[in-house]
Amino acid sequence: MPDETTTVAALREAMRRFVAERSWEPFHSPKNLSMGAAVEAAELMEHFLWVDNEVSRQVIQDPGKMGEIADEIADVACYLLALSNTLGIDLSEAILAKLAKNAQKYPAEKYRGRFRVDE
Repeated sequence: MPDETTTVAALREAMRRFVAERSWEPFHSPKNLSMGAAVEAAELMEHFLWVDNEVSRQVIQDPGKMGEIADEIADVACYLLALSNTLGIDLSEAILAKLAKNAQKYPAEKYRGRFRVDE
């Protein structure tokens, strides 16, 4: 199920079923899910800790490392899907609304090329 053909609704439903099959709903409070997402984000960050920007970009050359990183990204995404299910937040609408806010806050014509990354 690649990104091009998988909807957010399908992912949310898959997450809902996964949780329901294990009767985990009582444990899926917003507090627990947000903390779980933070923990998983920290595990993702560990893969890039203490390396410079260029080395972090080279991770794509290591299939084993990429698999580990994909697992951590999936863990973060699963927690966010579960949290959006628990809170009844339409994730697509929330993302698009946030992008619209950021577009106003950071207009491309003002911010494009304004900053540089030192390697």
